[in-house]
Amino acid sequence: MMRLTHREPVPDGLRGAIMALGNFDGFHLGHQRVVAEAVAWARAEGRPAIAATFDPHPVRYFAPHVPPFRLTTLDQREELFCAAGVDAMLVFEFGEALANTSAEAFVGDLLGRHLGAAGVITGEDFSFGHGRGGTVAVLAREGARHGIAARTVGPVMDDALPVSSSRIRDALKAGDCETATRLLTRPFAIRGSVIHGDQRGRAIGYPTANMELGSYLRPRYGIYAVTARDVASGQRYRGAANLGIRPSFVPPKELLEPFLFDFSGDLYGRTLDVALHAFLRPERRFDTLDALKAQMERDCEEARNILSARP
Repeated sequence: MMRLTHREPVPDGLRGAIMALGNFDGFHLGHQRVVAEAVAWARAEGRPAIAATFDPHPVRYFAPHVPPFRLTTLDQREELFCAAGVDAMLVFEFGEALANTSAEAFVGDLLGRHLGAAGVITGEDFSFGHGRGGTVAVLAREGARHGIAARTVGPVMDDALPVSSSRIRDALKAGDCETATRLLTRPFAIRGSVIHGDQRGRAIGYPTANMELGSYLRPRYGIYAVTARDVASGQRYRGAANLGIRPSFVPPKELLEPFLFDFSGDLYGRTLDVALHAFLRPERRFDTLDALKAQMERDCEEARNILSARP
């Protein structure tokens, strides 16, 4: 699948596309519905389908002070879009120029003349353009002026509430992996490179694959039952992970530290997807290493039991 940015020319074979347009962070049930409708529309008319996303997220531009909140990286979104059947991912690289683009220019100049979209589909709450002056009504009106058909998709409901990235973030911050998994249709996964640590885990018999959290939302600190996938090889593992600041060690350092069951080898520099399946307990400080090791043994047993009951 091809990845494009809004700054470069669109290949002839992708002009006249049906475009699913949104942030799509997390690619949850609601996002999946929008993209599925775009793919179905495109196939019905013999057109290519494009999923368009924004990166950095506009919130990061307008409020750079806010804590990290991302649910997916661009690479993860690209893989999810590809699995959903689109032909290309288009990245709107959000910065000053895009922030100051009027809603009218966004539709006519960008979507129309530059990108050559024949149709655009969004969620009902989508907004765009300078000062968020563009609504779905503006998109339909301006699109009609430039030969771009516009459609919207209503919210997908879960427990009488709309599925949203905000609900997923709230669930993860509460340690509610089950709700996050249901709304995402898969466990929340953090992707990162394995870095060198202080090897304290190795010294006590629990070597971990240390990873930084980067721009991801910070789920509730604590111990999780996890699975890990080596992105390059596809190899999968089960394990238990500490996500947090390791209060038993000084100085505190924020890391994701999965201990992979029945694995021995060198993962340094490898890229892993670590998926959070269940929250086991909050982080806590232990007075002795023996007490820490005893608790880690219990944590691993609980994680094995949870994961063995799942596909």
